[in-house]
Amino acid sequence: MKDLADTSGQPPGAAPNAPPAIELRGISKAFGPVQANKDISLSVAKGAIHGIIGENGAGKSTLMSILYGFYKADRGEILINGQVTQIPDSQAAIAAGIGMVFQHFKLVENFTVLENVVLGAEEGALLRTTMSNARKHLTEIAEEYEMNVDPDAVIEEIGVGQQQRVEILKSLYRNAEILILDEPTGVLTPAEADHLFRILRGLRDEGKTIILITHKLREIMDVTDTVSVMRRGEMTATVKTAETSPEELAELMVGRKVLLRVNKRPAQPGPTVLKVENLRVVDEDKVERLKGVSLEVRAGEILGIAGVAGNGQSELLNVLGGITRATGSVQINGQEIDLTGKHSDGRSRRKRGISHVPEDRQRAGLIMDFAAWENMVFGYQWDPALNTGWLMDNAGIKAETEGKMERFDVRPPNPQLAAKSFSGGNQQKIVLAREIERNPDLLLVGQPTRGVDIGAIEFIHQQIIDLRDAGKAILLVSVELDEIMGLSDRIAVMFDGQIMGERLPDETNEGELGLLMAGVTSGEGAR
Repeated sequence: MKDLADTSGQPPGAAPNAPPAIELRGISKAFGPVQANKDISLSVAKGAIHGIIGENGAGKSTLMSILYGFYKADRGEILINGQVTQIPDSQAAIAAGIGMVFQHFKLVENFTVLENVVLGAEEGALLRTTMSNARKHLTEIAEEYEMNVDPDAVIEEIGVGQQQRVEILKSLYRNAEILILDEPTGVLTPAEADHLFRILRGLRDEGKTIILITHKLREIMDVTDTVSVMRRGEMTATVKTAETSPEELAELMVGRKVLLRVNKRPAQPGPTVLKVENLRVVDEDKVERLKGVSLEVRAGEILGIAGVAGNGQSELLNVLGGITRATGSVQINGQEIDLTGKHSDGRSRRKRGISHVPEDRQRAGLIMDFAAWENMVFGYQWDPALNTGWLMDNAGIKAETEGKMERFDVRPPNPQLAAKSFSGGNQQKIVLAREIERNPDLLLVGQPTRGVDIGAIEFIHQQIIDLRDAGKAILLVSVELDEIMGLSDRIAVMFDGQIMGERLPDETNEGELGLLMAGVTSGEGAR
């Protein structure tokens, strides 16, 4: 294990010789036979931005849940500003000056910004007095930290970047000196993420202490002062960010060297496999979700769809995968496919050579209580090759599943285990093995590495590249710009149900793509 670094050097917001803002000593927590945290000790300097990284199941969320009072440690101590502090619940955490901004915001969507900030922190029986005082205090905080939001704006009517500011303002309104942020950039454009980091640096410089949980190593390198690495419930290292590298951090997380860049040769595009023209979707609330989308994907290439979640990418995948009905035209290998009739379902799509890795593997890609071998034929159970007369060839399916689990490095390689018994990364490998090994003409893949360990990301990316190199067409949807830039041969950007423009990865940058993701065009149109 790497020696813990000396992190006593004062970060920009720290007071000289101040005790650590947070000190954890010997924290352990078990859930039945699973040891989630094992004898963890951690010191975070006051006025620092401290990153915590680790694979899925490494224990990061459990540790932060203990600090925020969601869980009680089996053993160990928590010290806040040098004082032993009992944190039995979140109210105690707030009283101790700790605030937490969750990955999925805890806001009441039909309340205003002001109402959300005040909720749970009312001053007394006279709500009018509370609201008047809160408005003044909120305005002062927002101006001080450059987080200006309209106090009277309704949450559901503002963007996710603004909503995140509201969550931070809620904590500051409650006098938080320590802020925990869990995967804060997952729903932000690059410009919004950059603005968030400016806010965090400003908070740090004012003496606030920030704990940043993220799987994005570039963010760790850009914004943190120190970073701790967790693996299998233990703390493996704490280092000064300036003295490490993404490669070293990845190796500390996984326990082996990891290739962080996608290794691929130039594409050799062939004939057009997928042609979409004027695709439109109107949902049950009469809201138009796709507004005349047109695109093409050729054999032997990857078309990446970039965009902030909720801008029509999911509807596009669902139409092409036979889940959602639409108007317009979709052709596969020059042949029109049904968008509205009895042949507009997933089974018909699979017969036409379309495989679909859905964005949400647990809701749409797997039946969680079914065994791995059953999930390995989910959606393909009608295939004559899997049946003997009226019955499915279960023995043959299990044997085939063993081979796929070996080829896709699914751990543990046990076809009898229920899908829910596998980690998120291994669940994703089951879905990918099922869809890729059908040898499709077109692979639809949504968020291929969402919630997946960094080691599994490397493997999944290589499988997608291998399929491209075998001459298959791939439509990739991801909210991760690094993933889009690394995997795609061409990039189309979606905003508000429309294609805002198309770019080549080596002729663009994240700034330009970020503007397109926010609906801002350069005025020259799509190239």
